[in-house]
Amino acid sequence: MLWPVPEPGADRLLELFVRLCEVPSPSGSERGVARTVAEELRALGIEVVEDESAAVTGSDSGNLLARVPGPQGAPTVLLCAHLDTVPVAGPIEATVENGMVSNRHEAILGADNKAAVAAIIEAVRRLDARGGPPVSLELLFTTCEETGLAGAKAVDRRALSAQFGFVFDHASPIGELVTAAPSYYAVEARFRGAAAHAGVRPEAGRSAIAAAASAVGALRLGRLDPETTANVGRIEGGTAANVVPEHCRVELEVRSIDHERATGLVAEMVDAMAAAADDHECDVETVAEELFRGYRIARRSPPYEVAEAALGSLGIPVRPISTGGGSDANVFNALGLPCLNVADGSERNHQPDERVGVQALETLVEVVLALVAESA
Repeated sequence: MLWPVPEPGADRLLELFVRLCEVPSPSGSERGVARTVAEELRALGIEVVEDESAAVTGSDSGNLLARVPGPQGAPTVLLCAHLDTVPVAGPIEATVENGMVSNRHEAILGADNKAAVAAIIEAVRRLDARGGPPVSLELLFTTCEETGLAGAKAVDRRALSAQFGFVFDHASPIGELVTAAPSYYAVEARFRGAAAHAGVRPEAGRSAIAAAASAVGALRLGRLDPETTANVGRIEGGTAANVVPEHCRVELEVRSIDHERATGLVAEMVDAMAAAADDHECDVETVAEELFRGYRIARRSPPYEVAEAALGSLGIPVRPISTGGGSDANVFNALGLPCLNVADGSERNHQPDERVGVQALETLVEVVLALVAESA
């Protein structure tokens, strides 16, 4: 670490955040950071239960669920953050410069989503020091969020008694509230043609790459409207430059806040793959999977009204936004548990220059505390 030993109080939050970040936890390898989170909560006398989701997600850890009881008859509110990060391309050594925390090395910091994890834990510490929360809390820390929200999908809905909740997982300025998020489809097409020597008898071959290229060329890609995007993210195929390629695989995605729009675009993709394969005398197998369902949160819903009041109490301007990214809130809303995704103040997530302000971390704790207070 490149900063002084923290003093008690606000610096305790920074120390915890850095400690969490410096435990690498790419999706599927969350055991180390899950252990740290469980130890922090158990030190406060809070029982932490690890579920059996690892058998479904393939992670080395399950989701963590902890309960903090409030007064008898008080409502129950869910606070959620995820433990995993995108793949880590190098070591993580946090440094603080000009009030910003970043990684000294060319790799992610892990503020997505450890800023939220640290803020929730610190908020619970402060509530404990004040005699406990005014509502009952369910603290959920999920695994494998970055791989299609797999951890949240494996949560047993019956284990949650919250009436509504908050997910803290949007790398944007504090005050932004995600009121709409997209449905997401992953599409994979596998083309099969016929191999042949490219210089001696190319006429005998049928190029799977040519078929795939023709299909991609027929697609509508990029931002198609304010709520909809489509992308080709990966193409691989062939064996050598002198062989007509027999195989080619294409990975694509579709996102839209309008679910019907998303399904329509997926159908277009499937049709384009089939037409291109037919034109090039190849076979194609196309598989489309809905990884999560989109949602819209009404401004009259309990989580939005609570968040609006909480931010107002702190003097933070409220800005409802739509996003092209998914979060665990997608899963819980689909299950009938109203959840609002709240911006966490981090910046440049999934990039090697990812960072978060020290003041943003402290403000996020205050936001969590205000949300709890207003939920009462």
